[in-house]
Amino acid sequence: MPLPLPTDDLEPVRCPGGLYVVATPIGNLEDITLRAIKTLNGVDLIAAEDTRHTARLLSHYRIRTPLISCHEHNEHQRTPELIDKIRSGAAVALVSDAGTPSVSDPGYRLVRAAAEQGLNVFPIPGVSAAITGLCASGLPTDAFIFLGFAPKKKGKRMDLLASLRAEPRTLVFYESPRRVVGFLDEIRSVMGDRPAVLAREMTKLHEEFIRGTLSEILIVLTDRPEVKGECTLLVNGAAAMAPISDADLAQALRQALAQPGSHLAELSKAFAKQYNLPRKTVYEMALTIQKESDVSA
Repeated sequence: MPLPLPTDDLEPVRCPGGLYVVATPIGNLEDITLRAIKTLNGVDLIAAEDTRHTARLLSHYRIRTPLISCHEHNEHQRTPELIDKIRSGAAVALVSDAGTPSVSDPGYRLVRAAAEQGLNVFPIPGVSAAITGLCASGLPTDAFIFLGFAPKKKGKRMDLLASLRAEPRTLVFYESPRRVVGFLDEIRSVMGDRPAVLAREMTKLHEEFIRGTLSEILIVLTDRPEVKGECTLLVNGAAAMAPISDADLAQALRQALAQPGSHLAELSKAFAKQYNLPRKTVYEMALTIQKESDVSA
């Protein structure tokens, strides 16, 4: 049964024209805000990532506002239609399946188009999986970098991880349960065995936080027949590095270059940043190592 709300006995109050970017629960339906409920009741139309998914939320709170789809496959075509409605005075709410729209979810194009045309854009804040996971992780929260979903192509993914090797801020990723084990192993191979937290099924019945080093988390997951639920992965940032000798740098470069999908330029940039060295110096050493490896092969 829906919770009794202060607005239950009131007629919906129509929202002024504009685009309303409305955050919705990532699991537990009670994590919606009163303002979000009032907004979804008061707009003329709700543009949803998945109308069937959003319909369940609206039914729970007895919201009868019309729905229209706006997802990654039709956002480009849907945006002009929704912009025309807003320009004509309509109030349109944008929602994703869970969390805050346009944050690793559809909606960016629509929000950008509305802002570029000088239309009102109203944020209705609420839940975000990145912040929910971060605040309960126990990892440093004074500075963090949100990276969303890593690239699907391995080469680009490894380039990204190499560029983050020396990043001191806490790293926050989203990942699917099907790919998370492989992704954890890739992070460990590029960044070393750092402290991390895997947050799974947050706010739901089977909520779980797996804490430990990347290796320890991998052991937990590989012992399971399968991993279920969307995952938020938080990885400790890089510690300050002591000066490195030429011999140790060369050895580290050899190991990194031996990884599948490694790219010379990205590795050189990451190592230069990590050890506070001139990028040209690192690049020339890496190039020499790569040439020696090619000759020996």
